[in-house]
Amino acid sequence: MQRSKNDVLVGLFVLLGLAAIVFLALQSANLLSLNFQPTYRISAKFDNIGGLKPKAAVKSAGVVVGRVESISFDDKSFQALVTLALDSRYAFPKDSSLKILTSGLLGEQYIGIEAGADDKNLAQGDKVGSTQSAVVLENLISQFLYSKAADGPTTPAGGSKK
Repeated sequence: MQRSKNDVLVGLFVLLGLAAIVFLALQSANLLSLNFQPTYRISAKFDNIGGLKPKAAVKSAGVVVGRVESISFDDKSFQALVTLALDSRYAFPKDSSLKILTSGLLGEQYIGIEAGADDKNLAQGDKVGSTQSAVVLENLISQFLYSKAADGPTTPAGGSKK
């Protein structure tokens, strides 16, 4: 009787440990977010969202103030339409701007909010007009190479022009 009771306790302990590992893995991958705060939804259009994904963080001054709820394509303006769910306890002026930023070595992208100076705050269903798209590394490299090619050939080190 004692042995079977110990087996059950060990089994429950192992299941609890596995559940904790799965929970931590989902939390660290941003696949699970437990937030019981009331939210309000706003939307914004971006020319290029890079690698932004649903459930990505929305930060202001480094503090997570919401999450990306959904991303879709607007076939009339040919832009990405991003819907954000911001915590109701955080109020931002209507003239705030949104930027897609990158954090960490792995390049996780998130949306940064820069607060404006308007007297009225963003509310449910508002659209933010001032946005800055993601910086795409390939575009930066091609601009750099194009500007170097436009400068013309350079003389080799230690060489002289005749």
